[in-house]
Amino acid sequence: MMINEIPTSQRAIAITFDDGPNPVYTPQVLEIFSEAKGKATFFMIGEQMRNHPEIVKQVAAEGHEIGNHTFTHPKLSQLSKAECLTEIEQTEKLIEELAGQKPVIFRPPYLDYNQETVTLLQNKEYPMIGALNLEAQDWEQPGVEHIFEKSREAVKNGSILIFHDGYGDRSQTIEAVRMLVSELTLQGYKLVTVSELLARA
Repeated sequence: MMINEIPTSQRAIAITFDDGPNPVYTPQVLEIFSEAKGKATFFMIGEQMRNHPEIVKQVAAEGHEIGNHTFTHPKLSQLSKAECLTEIEQTEKLIEELAGQKPVIFRPPYLDYNQETVTLLQNKEYPMIGALNLEAQDWEQPGVEHIFEKSREAVKNGSILIFHDGYGDRSQTIEAVRMLVSELTLQGYKLVTVSELLARA
């Protein structure tokens, strides 16, 4: 159901960011990836996109991928099918409007879903994207070292890693990602978008 990694023989990895765009942290992420000549994937929330359309456009213009992360970040398993659809489609339209293309990947908020969510996403042909480094728990702000070490343990060919560039103070995440990106680049990993990784499967 949930895709946490893509089996590939290539040294490629997808680093993803949830809950943005954010005027403080998203530009810092863009800077890190620009210096590393890598690409990231941003699972954006519709509400936040509406507040910061210029950042959405910048992310798209720099060649990063924007995935759908619903409009208000609810637990989808607690919504009716119609409400789920509205959450997904509102954000879809907004991404298409601001980034110039429809999103092709989806991550459920809180990685929470039920069978109805799965069916709905299959009908819309959205793969559901998870991640391997959930122990890093960067959303809890457990410290730069913790985020870095736990994410590092999840690194291998085809890993998908999750971080957050929205909601609350994300400075620990930014620092940990800066260290990780620098290390991965030195080790010869190519930082690609989730869709690029899916294409390598």
